[in-house]
Amino acid sequence: MMTRQHMKRRSSSGGGRTADEPLPETIAPQLATLARRPPASGDWLYEIKFDGYRLMCRVEQGTAKLITRGGHDWTEKMRTLATAIDGLRVENAWLDGEVVVLTESGVPDFNALQNAFDRRSTAQLTFFAFDIPFLNGRDLREVPLSQRRELLGELIAQTSSERIRFSESFTEDPQSLLASACRMRLEGIIGKRADAPYRSGRSTDWIKLKCLQRQEFVVGGYTRVAGAKSGMRSLMLGVHERDGSLRFAGTVKAELKPRTLADLEKKAVKLVRDDPPFYNPPPREKDRDFVWLAPELVVEASFLEWTPSGEVRHPVFQGMREDKPATAVTEETVVDIDEPESLPQAKGTTRVSPGRAGTLVLAGVKVSNAERIIDDVTRMKKIDLVRYYDEIAEFALPYLKDRPVSLVRAPEGIHGELFFQKHEERSKIPGITRLPVEMHPGHPPLLVVDRHEALIGLAQMNVVELHSWNAVQPDLDHPDRFILDLDPDPELSWQMMLDAATLSKVLLDEIGLKSFIKTSGGKGFHIVVPLTRRQQWDEVKDFSHAVARYMAKLMPERFSAVLGPKNRVGKIFIDYLRNGKGASTAAAFSARARAGMGVSMPIHWDELKDVRDAYQWTIKKAAQRMHSLRADPWEGYHRTRQGISAAMRRAVGMK
Repeated sequence: MMTRQHMKRRSSSGGGRTADEPLPETIAPQLATLARRPPASGDWLYEIKFDGYRLMCRVEQGTAKLITRGGHDWTEKMRTLATAIDGLRVENAWLDGEVVVLTESGVPDFNALQNAFDRRSTAQLTFFAFDIPFLNGRDLREVPLSQRRELLGELIAQTSSERIRFSESFTEDPQSLLASACRMRLEGIIGKRADAPYRSGRSTDWIKLKCLQRQEFVVGGYTRVAGAKSGMRSLMLGVHERDGSLRFAGTVKAELKPRTLADLEKKAVKLVRDDPPFYNPPPREKDRDFVWLAPELVVEASFLEWTPSGEVRHPVFQGMREDKPATAVTEETVVDIDEPESLPQAKGTTRVSPGRAGTLVLAGVKVSNAERIIDDVTRMKKIDLVRYYDEIAEFALPYLKDRPVSLVRAPEGIHGELFFQKHEERSKIPGITRLPVEMHPGHPPLLVVDRHEALIGLAQMNVVELHSWNAVQPDLDHPDRFILDLDPDPELSWQMMLDAATLSKVLLDEIGLKSFIKTSGGKGFHIVVPLTRRQQWDEVKDFSHAVARYMAKLMPERFSAVLGPKNRVGKIFIDYLRNGKGASTAAAFSARARAGMGVSMPIHWDELKDVRDAYQWTIKKAAQRMHSLRADPWEGYHRTRQGISAAMRRAVGMK
């Protein structure tokens, strides 16, 4: 029989980093992207898509902790399963898998799973393990999937518990596998690249192929018979847009058992509100009353398709979801993997395929010279930059939308000559938006990055940095924000930068302005203050200058509001000069053309104390961070409504 020591020696031969690494406190799960069809090429493994709850299991010194996808500790809810996992022959490990309830025929039953939790009778739960990102002091996340699964299979084979099983993989034709899964009334199959590392967050290394479209929805209200005091007819469904707003996505009949329906009604009573949570609420119906709810409950529904208006057609209620936070529910994006080049690209999809002569096709854009080194220090390649902008697109685009950009190109790598570009010039950029020349008279068309394809196209053209204006089209005469760039004397300690950023927030709070912060990706911080578009450029620039002078006057030993190296010796220059028309600042999530390829990363003010330097997140780490977060660090940015008042001007010494 294999001992724990044998397993430890065996895992050491499987790659990964140095043995005896500390067991991470948390590992966010890797997520699959919804695919339209199986990939045409590549080495893929396929597994059943289990109809259950995602579960990450942390095992240390014989004790298991069971963590849901939303980060909740459900160990006590699944005590029998936790006890079974306690018995695994490991020193420490992280397991990734799905917990289900099986029917007599061995098929996962989602309703039975929910009933088990409702009745608090979870002894018959089964955990199907499909990955092992950490084992016996070794971080396996950089090890190819095929090797990780070999280690996992050996581990699971040592247990006699029926509660823990290995999720078998198949290499047969995926279309046949999917057809079989559908005949068995399974949800679908999961495809995984056999040579891929484990990456927290969503990527195209894992894809899901479904028999029917199916996903989670937020409940924003319900309908009942007009005049009735109780009862639920249909649930009003919603999904979050990229800016955090909630879109109405249709209604589904609340087909629940009486006890479950009664529990739902009890929860709903506590969430009733007067106004709809949707930005596009449905029209009233004569024979129905609408009851609006705070958007906190999550359900799962299958449906035929999305309508052009963004609602689901013929939805069928599948059950409540308690393992996923409502804030994380969005419309799933459908992706085409390795689609033949001759086929048209569907709107809103990403396409990845090998091109001729070793080129890569990503989001419909051919990427040439993918292996060229662009950072001599870290040996990062052009393909690393392209993949970064592909993975970060869903987070970056809301902050680029409608906003003119300037570009920093590095055709010879970031240590070569850099070119600053405001217009398209001779080379056409795929997917770029060109604004009418009337918006900026006397200049060539300004450029806006509104599409995923444009981000990839820019990276293909060796664009490293994206700098954005403080205004959005069509109104480029009224800025919608101002930015204070905290630019330190290089000799200052990092703790002084952290203190300065905190003091800046305190001062802005006292004035009455809500602010957001991001690392610059270079030396300091950018503090961003959203505005309603009421003031002209000169007014906003003068006010930001006054804020900088005000801060320097209050703390002259820390801040300077005067440009020039001699004026910031031992201090931090508060750069307000980026607030004029045509000026720009490194955009949120922009890479920087500096050794290490840092990223200008939005952070929550509460995270500030844990930031080690201004380039803490690089193009290798930034997307993984964002995919692993449970909440947007700039939550509420797009909903902030504030202007520069006369009282604010007086507060900073303006007349």
